[in-house]
Amino acid sequence: MYPDSLDHNSLPHHKMNSQVSVEANRKGGQTEFKKSYGNADDDEEEPNCCVVALIYIVSIILIILTFPLTIWGCFKVVQEYERAVIFRLGRLRSGRAKGPGMFFIIPCMDTYRCVDLRTIAFDVPPQEILTKDSVTVAVDAVVFFQVSNPLAAICNNDDYKKSTQLLASTTLRNVLGTKNLSDILIEREHMAESMHHTLEEATQPWGVHVQRVELKDVRLPKNMQRSMAAEAEATRDARAKVIASDGEYKSSKALKEAADVIATSPAALQLRYLQTLQGISAEKNSTIIFPLPMEIFGGFMQNGGLRQRKKVVEVEEDMY
Repeated sequence: MYPDSLDHNSLPHHKMNSQVSVEANRKGGQTEFKKSYGNADDDEEEPNCCVVALIYIVSIILIILTFPLTIWGCFKVVQEYERAVIFRLGRLRSGRAKGPGMFFIIPCMDTYRCVDLRTIAFDVPPQEILTKDSVTVAVDAVVFFQVSNPLAAICNNDDYKKSTQLLASTTLRNVLGTKNLSDILIEREHMAESMHHTLEEATQPWGVHVQRVELKDVRLPKNMQRSMAAEAEATRDARAKVIASDGEYKSSKALKEAADVIATSPAALQLRYLQTLQGISAEKNSTIIFPLPMEIFGGFMQNGGLRQRKKVVEVEEDMY
């Protein structure tokens, strides 16, 4: 059902490690555990075999003597989505976590902790971030993660859930604090991917695999919202005026071409007049507009102009 090997050359380094961890958990195993506590020069003291053997024998004897009662405390069950990390006398038992199903422990010697392997989601509280262009914004996000290595989650971190939440808050501030406001509003997916990559590298020693990071909301101050709204409104008004002027230019050009066409045929103007009358009569309107050709007034205007010039000449002669 799952591939036995992965093409490591075709995957980025952080995605390759995450995929290997997920595949190992699906198959019931875990990735190799590397402790990140203590110093490299620390010498691990070997347990006293005699003391351990003595405690083991005493514990077995007690279990046998109180068999009807203690047997229920020796067998534990973990669910399909859980793993149990067992410690015997304070030391990690075997090299892997137990589960799912039933496992056996010795009550006097063993302690265990269960780890949930299901996807966990949490909200990153809104962070007041000062952007690169000196604008204060409040940004919140949501992070989805799961445990890929139960041994590392228990041994390398005191509380992997709280640590991941705190790291997500600081990473959100660090990543978005180096960007301009326009980049945060436009490139939200890129910001989320950058934050995901940073969290994945930081939480890998803790045995945590960050699956997805999403920016939920970017809240701006009230005065900034008003400024941006005024800017958008001014831009749209300017664009509307340009579109209206362009339409006027095209319509005037079309009217000029129509007038030139009508001027070539005197009957075209009369046909246009009849069409206008038909349109007016269709609306049951009693008002009729009758256009008068300018040629009718041409003669009157010409005669009036001659009389006016004659009067001017007579006035000038009287003056002299």
